[in-house]
Amino acid sequence: MKKEKGIFIIFVILCVLVAIGNPNFLSPANLKNTTRLIGIFGIFSIGSGIVIIARGIDLSVGSVFSLIGVILSMLLVKHQVAWPLAMLIVLALATLIGCFHGTLVTKYKIQAFIVTLCGLLFYRGIARFISNDVTMGFGYGEGFSIVQYLATGNLWGIPLPFILMLIISVLAWVFLHKSVYGRYIFAIGRNEEATYFSGINTDRMIMLTYAICGLLAGISGVLLAFYTNAIAPSSHGNFYELYGIAAAVLGGCSLKGGEGSIGGIIIGAAMLQVIQNLVNLLGIPSSLNFAVMGIVILIGVLADKFLVNRQMSK
Repeated sequence: MKKEKGIFIIFVILCVLVAIGNPNFLSPANLKNTTRLIGIFGIFSIGSGIVIIARGIDLSVGSVFSLIGVILSMLLVKHQVAWPLAMLIVLALATLIGCFHGTLVTKYKIQAFIVTLCGLLFYRGIARFISNDVTMGFGYGEGFSIVQYLATGNLWGIPLPFILMLIISVLAWVFLHKSVYGRYIFAIGRNEEATYFSGINTDRMIMLTYAICGLLAGISGVLLAFYTNAIAPSSHGNFYELYGIAAAVLGGCSLKGGEGSIGGIIIGAAMLQVIQNLVNLLGIPSSLNFAVMGIVILIGVLADKFLVNRQMSK
């Protein structure tokens, strides 16, 4: 809880400094856009964080965005599939991808880093192949304006992706912090072998974390596709997995596993978007975005290392 309070204080201070540096930060249009992005990025960051708590990693999220974005566009625009069925297909696909990763990690004992790195390359390649490497989109959303509204619309002035993120956050918080399954995930992250010998099916729980990560990546991928309305297979969602990892690390998740919280992950995701917004408002070249992500991840890891060493010395 102390970590979350500290992160939240830093987040508030950052927002104040950004507002002082550029008053446009507080403009209604900018706040709405930033909040919308926090919602989209926060959803898949929750999935990435849950995997990290179980001492795993998922490097394929950005490529999954590209693949399901291309497939969703093809289903809705080219084949004119009803939008509920198209949504079900892409979300099921994203979840199955997560289950596939979990199977390779648990049943075949392949390192999660290798499994999801191969996924990063494979899903991007498939997306480029089936689309002939052509940018795809949804036009004016004729026939599926409802689902498009979920990504671009507002409810009581609040962007719908942000509201959806809050709902998912509450569900994830109950699952991770109030259910026995959440305690199992924390236990696996701390010591998988000891958890296994205590009678818990660790393989099933690890697979569940990857399935959740896949599902949440699918939801964010659908929102992102409609938000941008342009899916370039070679670049759509490029390196977005780093945002999820960075948000989790900033939010107090340890890359060694066994630590983290949903609240912290959301604050971390929000902080990253504020930093991104600061970069844009100050006119800093967008090419430095990934440099900022790298620094943020490094600072988070160093801070985690410092806190662990400090606790061990007491």
